[in-house]
Amino acid sequence: MTLNLQQKITPTTHIPYRMAFAGGWIDQPLLSKHNPQPPGSMVVVSLKPDVQFLDRCGMGTSTRKVAMQIWGNELPKREPPALMRELYSAENVGKSAPSGSQDMAGIIYPGINRLDYDSTFEGGYFPIHIETNKDPDVVSWLEKMISIMPVNQRPFGYDPLQKQNLDPTWIERLGQTGKDCFNAIVTKDAIGLGASMNECMVCWQNILPNTVVDSNIDVDLLEILSTYQKRYYGAMYSGCGGGYLYIVSDEPVPNSFKVEIRIA
Repeated sequence: MTLNLQQKITPTTHIPYRMAFAGGWIDQPLLSKHNPQPPGSMVVVSLKPDVQFLDRCGMGTSTRKVAMQIWGNELPKREPPALMRELYSAENVGKSAPSGSQDMAGIIYPGINRLDYDSTFEGGYFPIHIETNKDPDVVSWLEKMISIMPVNQRPFGYDPLQKQNLDPTWIERLGQTGKDCFNAIVTKDAIGLGASMNECMVCWQNILPNTVVDSNIDVDLLEILSTYQKRYYGAMYSGCGGGYLYIVSDEPVPNSFKVEIRIA
């Protein structure tokens, strides 16, 4: 299904959303334990909740709902590492296959964050280190450079883990894309940012091919992705199965919208 363009709203809650950029999936021990050069990294960005994102689109909405259930409409005024673990525990209670922690970190930590994962640290479930950037110039630059285009929701019954190629070479490359992505953002390098996203999508295609091609998905995700990667600096999907397309561009992108990054 094709999504409608999101509109600005007046927030009814202050619980943020989050974007996940290059390196996604490295927060899963399933992958990180095969990384020959840990830590592998990924980038998450906390968003002001003035756009209502749809469920099953890679925006951390299920984790956000859990946060609202346990905390109400505000993040508690406690240290982010403790909040991240509390939210992780609340979402994964009773689950035999717990989720990764990037959704929790992306919602709780303000600004732009590089999450470093090493499977020898707490089983790989939590980042061994988090590098945060809240520089207003960097934040403003990233807000201008990222355009978001709705594509489709994950279909019910869809399983991105159905096919797995846990090749250490590809997993090392995936973890490197997160490092390259963060470095490009903090140095305001549009070409490097786009390249890191493009490379991340190549890694997804090789490690977990169902993230972009699946019989349950009725949209040609690869064709859409290729079109925007050729036209702009780079592009990647917000999550497995599509969701939203993040496009790196310093010019307007038709049928896209902008978001504001939370730094407070």
